[in-house]
Amino acid sequence: MKFSERIIAMQQSPIRKLVPYADKAKERGKKVYHLNIGQPDIETPKEFIEAIKDFDEKVIAYAHSQGIEELIHAFIEYYKKHDIYFENDEIIVTNGGSEALIFSLIATCDYNDEVLIPEPFYTNYNGFSNMTGVNVVPITTKAEQGFHLPEKNEITKLINNKTKAILLANPGNPTGTVYTKEEIHMLKDIALEYNLFIIADEVYKEFVFDEQEFMSFAHLDEIADRVIITDSISKRYSACGARIGSIASKNKDLMKQVMKLAQGRLCVATIEQVGAANLINTPDSYIEEVKEEYWKRRDIVYNALQKMDGVICEKPHGAFYVIAKLPVDNAEDFVVWLLEEFEINNETVMLAPAEGFYATEGLGRDEVRISYCINANDLEKAMNILNEALKVYPGRV
Repeated sequence: MKFSERIIAMQQSPIRKLVPYADKAKERGKKVYHLNIGQPDIETPKEFIEAIKDFDEKVIAYAHSQGIEELIHAFIEYYKKHDIYFENDEIIVTNGGSEALIFSLIATCDYNDEVLIPEPFYTNYNGFSNMTGVNVVPITTKAEQGFHLPEKNEITKLINNKTKAILLANPGNPTGTVYTKEEIHMLKDIALEYNLFIIADEVYKEFVFDEQEFMSFAHLDEIADRVIITDSISKRYSACGARIGSIASKNKDLMKQVMKLAQGRLCVATIEQVGAANLINTPDSYIEEVKEEYWKRRDIVYNALQKMDGVICEKPHGAFYVIAKLPVDNAEDFVVWLLEEFEINNETVMLAPAEGFYATEGLGRDEVRISYCINANDLEKAMNILNEALKVYPGRV
């Protein structure tokens, strides 16, 4: 039997492909510190669980395709806190931020159209683009510049009559980069000049450090008709498994088209929506405390990397990731070596090779993404293991 070219071309997750090596290490009795995946260890707000416990309907029925009224209202109120004002028919609840991104690509692009994405980028952008028949055109950014955007002319030279949108995460995954106001306005100008949509993945907007200022594309009235905000409760409320996200735009005609897709998959899980709707009652102190915790963890990771000989890493100002360029010949080989051959007191660390976060072949081969989603004490141990491993790795350059 012949499989589709689309599925064959789809890359395997670079975040999860090395999991079997970690599993074997654990079977041999090693403790593995997982810095390879963005699964927060922060406790989910009790408001989510309490709402589900109070659910007493006799039948778990289909929800409206747009989402339950209480959750739509909760999202509207949430955005107001960020000085973003959506109306009821400008938000659709999705199965996580992933579905919001897929819906955005389907609604704005035809087969073989192109989307510009700053690389390195969240690896599933490749998968989402592949399954929707869209071609990714990378805007290459560099570790030495903190993965900030290149000059405008470097971006516009990538645009042709097939280009339909710019997709980017702010703050960035996997880089932790927070784009400046100047960068946001530059992309605004490009969108206007070349008639492009901007698909803004803003799931990490709560986690911005060092007094940096986050600016949403939804704050720019001039491009309100072409901005699509994708979002999720997964990270800010540590509720990854709930799979509740949203897609929002002031372009009501666009949202009518997206509603067709929402109707095609019927609805998002009813009970999870009930839990998510009650998250609007979570005290503001929850987010502030979580932000402070990630800020502390960022400092542990960044300060440790700065002391490692041969490592290049500009300070990330958001999310809970950092990309580091290591003095190794091949980062994936290094990660496998860590799991198979290296240990300190029977403990080792797992990282995510960064090559899979790039679209340009060959880039990121000596880089890793580090997620600081584990507690501070374990982070300190993990960074010590990484430091000692780099000193003796046979493939060091």
